[in-house]
Amino acid sequence: MPARQRRLLGAAFTVVACLGAQALVTATATAATASDEVVSRGVTIPAFYNPPATLPTANGALVRSEPLPLALSLPGLDGTLPGTATRLMYKSTDSNGQPVAVTGAYIEPSADWSGSGPRPLVAVAPGTVGQGDQCSASMGLEHPLVFSSQTVSVGYEDLSIYRLLAEGVAVVVTDYVGLGATDRLHTYVNRIDEAHAVLDAVRAARSLTGTSVTADSPVGLYGYSQGGGATAAAAELQSSYAPDVTLSGTYAGAPPADLNSVTKAIDGSELAGALGWSLNGFLQSDPALKPLAEAHLNDAGKAALTDLSTMCVGDALLGYAYTKSTSWTTDGQSLSDIIAATPAFRAYVDDQRIGTLKPSGPVRLATGVSDNLVPHAQARQLAVDWCAKGADVTYKPVVLPSVGSALLNHFAPLLTDQGDAISWLTDRLAGRPATSNCWTMPVQL
Repeated sequence: MPARQRRLLGAAFTVVACLGAQALVTATATAATASDEVVSRGVTIPAFYNPPATLPTANGALVRSEPLPLALSLPGLDGTLPGTATRLMYKSTDSNGQPVAVTGAYIEPSADWSGSGPRPLVAVAPGTVGQGDQCSASMGLEHPLVFSSQTVSVGYEDLSIYRLLAEGVAVVVTDYVGLGATDRLHTYVNRIDEAHAVLDAVRAARSLTGTSVTADSPVGLYGYSQGGGATAAAAELQSSYAPDVTLSGTYAGAPPADLNSVTKAIDGSELAGALGWSLNGFLQSDPALKPLAEAHLNDAGKAALTDLSTMCVGDALLGYAYTKSTSWTTDGQSLSDIIAATPAFRAYVDDQRIGTLKPSGPVRLATGVSDNLVPHAQARQLAVDWCAKGADVTYKPVVLPSVGSALLNHFAPLLTDQGDAISWLTDRLAGRPATSNCWTMPVQL
């Protein structure tokens, strides 16, 4: 790797570690400074994130854009490192077929693309960051660490973004539906909302002026955990929703493909707060489910959902780690039991299943064999399902020892496999063919 890219990669680790003075923001409770700004847990959300009443017709059409100051910006021979960022708002379509505004960011890299052909573009789908608007990935690029008595937000996805920029790859990151944009609640793990947001981010990035991305730029998708589910769903829906977005390669790490399995796994874990985000998202997407939920939730459960709706991951870890959903219900049933026994809930969750469609283009699916938060078995089953449909799948089991923490079992493969994942993706962007290893996978574990 050239020295400039090594320096940039080192800078990425600096950002994630939040060692620089610019990387630390101490949030304090403050009133909104304009009528169209909102405050989420003491953090003022800029007016940019407030969607207009009317949106463009075309999916991926830009609603607005503005310069985005990156937390770490270094002088370089060919421009500011790692590049020049633009905050975006673009139009998408939600799972109910309704227009929706989505925010995100595009970063034009300073590093040269070493492959042949035009500079490629990768859409990054963030992993779980929370449900409060202050947690959004685009805000995390500007403020990688927000720490106060009211909220703790860490822009950990910055590392993957900076590593891609170091390869000379242009990056567009989506905030997803309702995360950042202040008009609705984030529809956490809704596969259609997430897939559409990812694919429309590519369209929005292509429409920006003054960038090196062209209509001929190869396109890749990158995501882990929630992001892995989003990219997996996007690869499945590309042919029907975005036939103009040809995918050269998709990385889906630890995808929550089967929410029935994942819901059971996270209940009582360090990330138990994600149960609240999931249920909040269900009710945002399908309001008809609200009276069914209210019939089962006790006062503590209702208060938890309200509280979690504005929280980031750090907040949820501090406030709801190891919480069991049985403490949220009137009869002591778990949320998984209630979902299984309620046809409308069961139908909604079943509809989120990823693996019923063949993905477009080559896909690399990685999962930690010790992952018991987003369980390894259900992620591996997604690879099996895709292989049965004739997809081009590179399946990578990440073998690490199991530790006592489900969160660490889930998070460790993200870090240990990230370099290989990005190398695989950049090979696809450079036009090198993938080699499926479906033949190595017996159907049974």
